[in-house]
Amino acid sequence: MIELLQEYWRPFLFQDGNHITGLAMTLWLLSASIFFGFVMSIPLSIARVSSNAWVRWPVQFYTYLFRGTPLYIQLLICYTGIYSLAAIRAQPVLDAFFRDAMNCTILAFALNTCAYTTEIFAGAIRSMNHGEVEAAKAYGLTGWKLYAYVIMPSALRRSLPYYSNEVILMLHSTTVAFTATIPDILKVARDANSATFLTFQSFGIAALIYL
Repeated sequence: MIELLQEYWRPFLFQDGNHITGLAMTLWLLSASIFFGFVMSIPLSIARVSSNAWVRWPVQFYTYLFRGTPLYIQLLICYTGIYSLAAIRAQPVLDAFFRDAMNCTILAFALNTCAYTTEIFAGAIRSMNHGEVEAAKAYGLTGWKLYAYVIMPSALRRSLPYYSNEVILMLHSTTVAFTATIPDILKVARDANSATFLTFQSFGIAALIYL
């Protein structure tokens, strides 16, 4: 155990001498995916509760698709499936983007957490007290101002407990990143196990880091 820690504490925490690894990589994946997912979920949650079916249905289909399929499959599609398309490889920008494992991983994670976050915020918007909206309208707030100053701040405040659970679930979900050769905590644990055959100790250290 001591020998394992002496050899692998740096890769488990932040770097292996050449690249960011372990905890630092996991936190980067979490931060990037949560950031992009949060930013995208704001307009999508508003569209999700729209009275216009043509605005609401595409968002509903998107959340149904990404909440109904495993993140592991979504990552495989982003990492290997999309790049296998000739139309993608024919475009220099798309070719460069989908050739990078980090880009594909963050894209898959962001789209996944965005779907869950959209439904969380949409539910909070639906449960908003009608009196708050009417009071805001009485003060002359309509359209985007109504959402920016009243509806969304109130919805975000009420949805915070549910959103914090989504962040924790997303942290645990980053363990599938090793599929795309991303050196996160689990990837380092797998490498340590392969090199030392100390299975319990290697994955035990990984579990403690996630705590």
